[in-house]
Amino acid sequence: MRRTGTRIVLRSMGFEIVVKINGNELSRLLVLGGGVTGLSVVTVLNKQGANVSIFDESDDTSSFSISRDEVLATKWDLAVVSPGWRLDHPFILELRDRGVNFVSEIDLAWQMRGDLSPNQKWVAITGTNGKTTTVEMIAAMIRESGKSAIACGNVGDTVIEAVTAENPYDFLVLELSSFQLAWSNLPEFHAAGILNIADDHVDWHGSFENYKQAKIRILDRAGIAVLNADDGDVVLATQGFHGRKVFYSINTPGPGELGLVEELLVDRAFVDDPQEAQMIAQLNEVIPTAPHNVSNALAAAGVALSVGVSHEQIRQTLIKFRPGRHRIELVGERDGITWVDDSKATNPHAAAASLMSQLSVVWIAGGLAKGASMFELVERTKGRVKSAILIGQDRELIAQQLRDQAPLISITYVDDDKDSRLTLMEKVVEAALSLAQAGDCVLLAPACASMDQFTSYADRGDKFQDAVRKLVLT
Repeated sequence: MRRTGTRIVLRSMGFEIVVKINGNELSRLLVLGGGVTGLSVVTVLNKQGANVSIFDESDDTSSFSISRDEVLATKWDLAVVSPGWRLDHPFILELRDRGVNFVSEIDLAWQMRGDLSPNQKWVAITGTNGKTTTVEMIAAMIRESGKSAIACGNVGDTVIEAVTAENPYDFLVLELSSFQLAWSNLPEFHAAGILNIADDHVDWHGSFENYKQAKIRILDRAGIAVLNADDGDVVLATQGFHGRKVFYSINTPGPGELGLVEELLVDRAFVDDPQEAQMIAQLNEVIPTAPHNVSNALAAAGVALSVGVSHEQIRQTLIKFRPGRHRIELVGERDGITWVDDSKATNPHAAAASLMSQLSVVWIAGGLAKGASMFELVERTKGRVKSAILIGQDRELIAQQLRDQAPLISITYVDDDKDSRLTLMEKVVEAALSLAQAGDCVLLAPACASMDQFTSYADRGDKFQDAVRKLVLT
C-alpha cells in the first residue's frame, strides 16, 4: 500500500487499485472472514480510508457482516481472504468466476512492508508441530542481539498488525500455518524453516500430499532453508529447493549442519570452518529437555544464526526461555505422580512427541481428529501408555487403535454430563487418580483439536489444570 498526499493506492498480485482520492472512496474492498485475521485487516484498511465490507459465512445475517446476496450483487475490486477458507470452497469459486481478485492477509502485509518498512527482514517457520515455540525462540534470540523483533502470524499479532506498528520492527518472525501458505504468493523470507510434516488438516487440504505441498510453499521465495534432517518427509519434499539448505538434527551433525555432540548443541553451518564445531548451548540449558524441544531450539538457532545473532546470544536466550502455556507444562506432583498439561498437542504427531518424553503414562486424549489417522501414534507410543482416558467426538479412533495394537492397555471413557456435580475435566482427573501410581505421569496430550467440548486448546488446558489443583494438589 502506498499513500501519496490524498491518493491511496493498493498494489497486489500485479494489479493496482486506487482506494481513495481527495476523500472520495473509489474502490470496494471485501474481507472474507470475521475472525482475528479478518478483523485486523478491516481495522488497518479503515485507517487508510478504504471502503471495506466484511463477509463471515457463520454470521451473514447480522449488522457485523454483509449478506451473501449483497456480496454477490456487488462488483468488488479486491477480496482479502482469511486463511480458514478452502481454496476450492464453492463460494470462493463463484467469486472467482465473477472476476474477483483475491489476496491473503500475508500478501497484503508484504505489499505494505515495501512502503512502510522496506529494510525490514522477514523470517518464517512452518511445520505440523512446534511452530509457536520456535518462532518465540527466534524472536527472543534476535532481541538478545539488540535488534527489535516480534513473533506474529499464527501467534500473537497478525502480520498486518505487526507490519503497521507505530515503531517498525527490524525483524518479523512469522509462524505460518498450511492454510496461510496455501493462500500466499508474495513474501520473501531471508530464511524459512520447516520443522516437521505429519498427518494433519487432511479435512481442509483434501489429502496429505496437498497438505505437504502447502507447507513447502514457504520456500518459494526463501534465501535459506533451515530443515529438519530427522524428518523424512521434510528431506524428500525439499529436494527441489536450490537455495542454501541448513539441516539440523538431534544426532551428530555433518559439515554444514547443526546438531548434538554428546551433551552440547553445536553449529557446523555458520562457522568459518565447517570441519570445526562451535558450541551453541549445553543440552540441559534447553528446558524442557525433551527431544522435540531440543529440535525446536536447533531450528531456532539456525534461523537466528542466519541473520547474525551470535552463539553466545543464542545460548543466553535458551537459558532464559520457557515455552508458552499448555506445552508439556508441569501442573504439579503428588505421591510420586506427575501431572502434565500438553493441551497444545492437537494432532497425533504432537501427542507422540509428548508421550515419548515420559516412561509410564496415564494418557488423556480425544477431541476432533480433523481427518488424521491414529495408527502411527499408537504404534509408536503404545510401550509408554499404561492406560488411556478418552473424551470427545473422535475418541473411538484412538480406542480402536488401542484395541487393535495394544489390547492390554485399559481404556476409560469419560462423558460430559451436564447434570453431574463435577465438570468434564474433574471427572477425567478423578478417573486418572484411580489409575495412576507412583512413577506414573498423568498426561493431557489429546492428539485432537478441542472445539467439540472446549472453546480452545487453552481452555481445555486451563480446565484440566484447575481440576488437578482442586482434586489433587490441595
